[in-house]
Amino acid sequence: MDVVVLAGGFGTRLRPWTEGRAKPLLPLLDKTLLERVVECVPLEMIDRVVVAAGYGIEEMQRFFDTSELPYEVILSVETEALGTGGAIALARKHLTGSGPILVLNGDLVSSVDVAALAERHSSTGAAATLSLWPVEDPSRFGVCELNDSGMIRRFQEKPERGTEFSNLINAGCYLLEREVLDSLTLTRHSMEREVFPSIAESGRMAGLEFGGFFVDAGTPPSFLEAAQVCIDNGRFSTGVIIADSWFADAALDAGQVSGSVIGSRVKIGKDANLLNCVVLDGAIIGESVHLDRCLIGEGAIISDGCRLNDKVVGHGEII
Repeated sequence: MDVVVLAGGFGTRLRPWTEGRAKPLLPLLDKTLLERVVECVPLEMIDRVVVAAGYGIEEMQRFFDTSELPYEVILSVETEALGTGGAIALARKHLTGSGPILVLNGDLVSSVDVAALAERHSSTGAAATLSLWPVEDPSRFGVCELNDSGMIRRFQEKPERGTEFSNLINAGCYLLEREVLDSLTLTRHSMEREVFPSIAESGRMAGLEFGGFFVDAGTPPSFLEAAQVCIDNGRFSTGVIIADSWFADAALDAGQVSGSVIGSRVKIGKDANLLNCVVLDGAIIGESVHLDRCLIGEGAIISDGCRLNDKVVGHGEII
């Protein structure tokens, strides 16, 4: 099937990492964020991947042209923000198949079972089928009601505590029949707020809850969480695990590292201490540096004795 990845944002929550950089190409261990999003889909189920994006287009095109990805990737370029509905409608010209399409939110790293989702979609004859994730506090999200036959009947946006009829949220991975795709307009609109409720009311929206992990990697804390999830679930094919951290090839560590991701050619000085950090390729961490919950950009230099907490350090920045 055709897979559409919604990656139209500017990545403002991850600045300065995303200043002049395409967020989908940020590395999560030994793959890009984009590849981490797509890897929930079994390769044999993918015909092509269409990335709906409006920023970092040239950088992404160079990456796709030079990388040996196991699937074809095509860019659908937005010149203006179209929302999730408009972005999918714009991508329509690149979708050549005849079956349902799979839509993925470009920030989400999850263990969703796409094969099971496709089976539920087919068996119910639904026009749309959503993957669903249980949350402890539904008041922060829009939730949906799933009945005993696996169909979604209604949605509830950010319910007040005690008024929610469910704790299941849309997990940013869903299947759409071509009839839904063809009904979308090339105007700015939201699938979640303007399209899904009417499909649910018609009785043709299915849902499937899944377990495992589900992380929105769009903020510094959640990007770090996504990196740690990849470590915990063995989502890497290169590098080594030392204790609870992942080290790329050619990383040099003379300090203490815990719960962290250390990129290639990174140098960590004597008596440095890194706790829950992501350090990208070529960064230099000085002696006696203490970093806690930090994202360190490519080629950045952290001078001897620095102490940083909850900091995003830009690429090439010197602290």
